[in-house]
Amino acid sequence: MTQRGKCDLEHELAALEAMPLAQLRERWSSLTGRPVPRVSAALLRLALAWEVQAAAHGGLSRQVQQTLDQLAAGKTETRRHEPGMRLMREWNGVLHVVTIGDDGAICWNDRTWNSLSSVARAITGTRWSGPAFFGLKQHKKKAA
Repeated sequence: MTQRGKCDLEHELAALEAMPLAQLRERWSSLTGRPVPRVSAALLRLALAWEVQAAAHGGLSRQVQQTLDQLAAGKTETRRHEPGMRLMREWNGVLHVVTIGDDGAICWNDRTWNSLSSVARAITGTRWSGPAFFGLKQHKKKAA
């Protein structure tokens, strides 16, 4: 972000503090294109500040958004693969071992892969969630 862009962002965030509720609602509609949430002016200012910054900086990464969605649903839990891990899975009588390098690289069959899902797809020939295939994604047990 350029210095000018940073100043524009700071100016826009500061301007939210002085906006009355009607103007905040108008800004929300023009910025997001979604219905205005029924919240207080203070909370709408915070939500608008997040939206303005997300528009300037790109918002949440896909991985963070998936993690938040998963936590909100509360049905599954996924452990992250970390450097040094060895993940093993037997498929059709063959043991497949994936290693996670010190730099986070996913290695299987003397090749580097973009994701665990692409490795699972190569092994099975079908679309799989890599974390589910290698046992990193578990269903949460229901409370008794």
